[in-house]
Amino acid sequence: MSDEFAARERQDPAERERDLFAKLPEFLHFAIANAPGWAAHLKSCEPDGVTSRHALAELPVLRKSELMERQKDAPPFGGFLAGNLEGVERVFMSPGPIWEPQAVGDDPWNGARALAAAGFQKGDIVINAFSYHLTPGGFILDSGARALGCAVFPAGVGNTDMQVEAVEVFKPTGFVGTPDYLKVLLDRGAEQGRNVSSIKRALVSGGALFPSLRQEYADRGVDVAQCYATADLGVIAYESSARDGMIVNEDYIVEIVRPGTNDPVPDGEVGELVVTCFNRTYPLIRFGTGDLSKVLDGPSPCGRTNMRIAGWMGRADQRTKVKGMFVDPAQIAELQKGHPEAGRVRLTVSRSGESDAMTLSVECDQQSDALKEAISQSLRDITRLKGEVEFVPSGSLPNDGKVISDEREYE
Repeated sequence: MSDEFAARERQDPAERERDLFAKLPEFLHFAIANAPGWAAHLKSCEPDGVTSRHALAELPVLRKSELMERQKDAPPFGGFLAGNLEGVERVFMSPGPIWEPQAVGDDPWNGARALAAAGFQKGDIVINAFSYHLTPGGFILDSGARALGCAVFPAGVGNTDMQVEAVEVFKPTGFVGTPDYLKVLLDRGAEQGRNVSSIKRALVSGGALFPSLRQEYADRGVDVAQCYATADLGVIAYESSARDGMIVNEDYIVEIVRPGTNDPVPDGEVGELVVTCFNRTYPLIRFGTGDLSKVLDGPSPCGRTNMRIAGWMGRADQRTKVKGMFVDPAQIAELQKGHPEAGRVRLTVSRSGESDAMTLSVECDQQSDALKEAISQSLRDITRLKGEVEFVPSGSLPNDGKVISDEREYE
């Protein structure tokens, strides 16, 4: 355990809980006073009384779908920005779209602790293959790595041949990116006969790290940990060397609630991950991520004492993460409007080998190769991801309202 973080990570759990809820009332006062969106959302809240999980559970959950609607009504941030953009270095547009400001500080998304737990150290060179385009994805662990004292090669997404060349030249010891892309990078290096063996550790996010893929990386000499992060909240939880669940990051209050409600579920029950963070630029209080997870029993064997969760276990709604990018039912509806020839559609997300794969099934009476290609292009343009398109007979897709079906197994 990194000495820099050890004191707080080994803190007595009851003491940590007292500290979090001791500062929560003042933070609620701050959010209500400085962000009109929070003043409206928490209009019935008495901040001084919110000093326990039971009291916090009385506040309404703000779900991502509601935030999107509020941002449409009052662009760009829906009234949830505290004050103005003075001191904000970057603003972002994530799929949805959802607009986010970058908080102040050297590590605004709290990524350094996760990197340290994954074995990254001061002086490491890190290749960052998260996207730096539009979204905060690339910046989340970029800032965390630099705060830890690492040098970062901002590779971004794609240009695999150039990334392989950079690995051979710079000899980075660490990789951050999506679980699948590290394999792409290592395989391309092997195909080209380039030396990419300098990469010894990785911290991945943006999708599930399946056990078979983690084992393949281990067999190739790369120790891979994962963290759970979102563009809105930063790094919420991370793995340690114990590889036994994900440890909630310091300064986050995590709850698991029954999907579609405000109500916490018993520990061990799968539900929607709801997070409160103390971000004074962009306060988020009982923010419903739409992701499924559950609380694990007891502290981590590594000695860290904070709550452990199972990590990402799928979506509470149909908004689905594919290769690190969210695909939203609204995007499928947009595609459908652009192709009136199409009837009912369903996007199926599955695994092909060790990669995510998408197949769009389209009910259509007037089938043609030209229409299939046009729909395929629309799918790429709207989701920024490649997927297969298949025509199916009219009336063959279930009439259950589902337009995205995630068929990947997470356990």
